[in-house]
Amino acid sequence: MAPTDSTRLCRIAFAALAAWMACLAPARSAGPTDRDVHAVPDPPPDSADVSVIAPRPPTDQELAGDSLYQFIVHHATTPYPKSGGAVGSLTRWRGGRPETVCPLTLGLDPEYNAFVTARIRALAAKVGAPVQSDPHCKGNVQILFTTEPDKLMGAVYNWASGWLGVKYPDQPKKLLIHSSSHAIQGWYMTAAGGGSILNADASLMGPLDLLPLWPLVIQTGLHGSGCCYSGIVSVIIVVDTTKVVGYSIGSIADYIGVVALSLAQSPDHCDPLPSILDLLSSSCGMREKPISITAGDVAFLKALYFHNTGLGPSLSIDDIQSNMMRQFKSD
Repeated sequence: MAPTDSTRLCRIAFAALAAWMACLAPARSAGPTDRDVHAVPDPPPDSADVSVIAPRPPTDQELAGDSLYQFIVHHATTPYPKSGGAVGSLTRWRGGRPETVCPLTLGLDPEYNAFVTARIRALAAKVGAPVQSDPHCKGNVQILFTTEPDKLMGAVYNWASGWLGVKYPDQPKKLLIHSSSHAIQGWYMTAAGGGSILNADASLMGPLDLLPLWPLVIQTGLHGSGCCYSGIVSVIIVVDTTKVVGYSIGSIADYIGVVALSLAQSPDHCDPLPSILDLLSSSCGMREKPISITAGDVAFLKALYFHNTGLGPSLSIDDIQSNMMRQFKSD
């Protein structure tokens, strides 16, 4: 089925929104004493050395009770909220030209930008997510580091509200507004349709939705009642460098990688099974937080991308839980 006029407009709007945000992101050419660049203090990383080392397996205590189920539902979103988590197909990158991961990092010194981009590529490859082989591809996972996220998003809203008003007449500002409460915020464009075919052409995708990483409005009726499987088309992530001082660039890159590969809308949890998302969680108290991607994160993403992403739905939450347990037992 061909996309509707409003779908085409939303698709064009989001692509243009991403390009506009990339233009607004600060170009970095400052020397090593520039505070903005080194808000995430590390020696200049080697973008060629980004292999994802297998984390330690979880303990029995971390897997007790319903902790694994809660970990999964806090890491992903189903396009069918009313159908129950056990049967809904979780949102992910499905592959094909418009839905294959191509990260692009802006706002830091070139070696830091290259490291974050390469790290996300390495993580996507390790867990089986579809990732574009050409490193010079057109970025659809845009990571923007800035000291002025409010100014950045204010300019984006002023420019984009007219476009997004086609689909969200009352909500564009609530969807795009930046909150000072979060160091890392993001926006996902998701598409319905294409569950039984390889999405080689963007025109095969169904209706599009815009969902924020930290939801400010309640989403209802995602994609309509007749939709098939939901896929991620594009992601924009904004990092407030004034709020990540003291964190390593590797930790921030792993956090971004997890939220870019799965639609994790509310990551402020601290489940018994550790996650790199605990890094910025206010719920962990004094508990030691991971500084890199965890065994739970890797197992979850491998289960999410277990099936051929272009030819069918993802595993249900119940099946993802079983898949993760098999991975843990084989470690």
